[in-house]
Amino acid sequence: MPELLARFRDHTMKIFDRHGIKSVAYWTPIDEPEKSNTLIYILYHPSREAATANWKSFQDDPEWKSVRDKSEANGKLVDKVDSTFMALTDFSPRLL
Repeated sequence: MPELLARFRDHTMKIFDRHGIKSVAYWTPIDEPEKSNTLIYILYHPSREAATANWKSFQDDPEWKSVRDKSEANGKLVDKVDSTFMALTDFSPRLL
């Protein structure tokens, strides 16, 4: 987990931004077993179509590929990614 957090802190967020992927917030659970193996984050895109295009450009980014490969020299950092698209309710405080 420390390596994954470092990768986000030092590289991923900057690359996200370059590809129009806006970071809203990042969390780690307080209790085990998720504490040592879970990162939860919310990203903002103006539309689902933009999300798809932004994510593809991010995944194709040579800098991202290099960062990912270097950070995983001792093994994969991510086993699974769950992605859920959400819509803000009409009563929610605005986040952005």
